[in-house]
Amino acid sequence: MKKAIIGKKVGMTQIFDEKGKVIPVTVIEAGPCTIAQIKTVETDGYNAVQLGYGDVKESKVNKPEAGHFKKAKLTPKKHLREFKLDSIEGLKVGDELKADVFAAGDKVDVQGTTKGKGFQGVIKRHGQSRGPMGHGSMYHRRPGSMGPTSTPGRVFKGKKLPGHMGTETVTIQNLDVVRVDLDKNVILVKGSVPGVKGAILKIKSSVKA
Repeated sequence: MKKAIIGKKVGMTQIFDEKGKVIPVTVIEAGPCTIAQIKTVETDGYNAVQLGYGDVKESKVNKPEAGHFKKAKLTPKKHLREFKLDSIEGLKVGDELKADVFAAGDKVDVQGTTKGKGFQGVIKRHGQSRGPMGHGSMYHRRPGSMGPTSTPGRVFKGKKLPGHMGTETVTIQNLDVVRVDLDKNVILVKGSVPGVKGAILKIKSSVKA
């Protein structure tokens, strides 16, 4: 059965396994999340669960959101995310999900928004090489040739040029859940995940596991 939860990135650290080997891990505060809505094949055409995370004042949500939470008889939540599931058996609106939905050894996909880098050149944005840095050189960190002059007489679509970098939705697949701490309500995932400290993440069972 597929499992899912909303989490918050706490930061990175390292732990040791039974053999004394160092494992780099990301600490994720997993929930607590409240089920705000359940979608079924009969009513919506697919099975899904909508989770709410983080309490917020009622004055901070708009009227449609306030009505949505009132219908579900829930206090307003700051973040809402939807997860498609194979089965919604045993789930009902108002249930609370915590870190114990996952266990050590599970494979998960973690989705988040990458750090924003602002406007960057091609060397940082695309990893291109620079030109000679000598005094006679007229080419240092520029994008390079823009193509022939008369034919085709234009820049091809997709050319790697300077521009806005970061702030993209990225999913890291097949990460191992190394440890689950129920007392602190956190899960430790091997490796790094997208986003800054405090970023909101979607954690779900791996599609390739």
